[in-house]
Amino acid sequence: MIESDDPAVLARQLAELRLEHRDLDVAIERLAREPDADELTVKRLKKRKLWLKDCISRIESALIPDEPA
Repeated sequence: MIESDDPAVLARQLAELRLEHRDLDVAIERLAREPDADELTVKRLKKRKLWLKDCISRIESALIPDEPA
């Protein structure tokens, strides 16, 4: 998922991923309130949300500068 070493590009990707993560959170919550919600769809959205969280963590780690030992 990390396609660049440029901090500006990584910051933009991070913002996009966080936005999608929040949007999925809202969608999952809305679906969970529906009595006839499709469980498979909810599971897929949750899986996508977890994948996004992993991507966000990787980019955040990439943005932290390495400290010399």
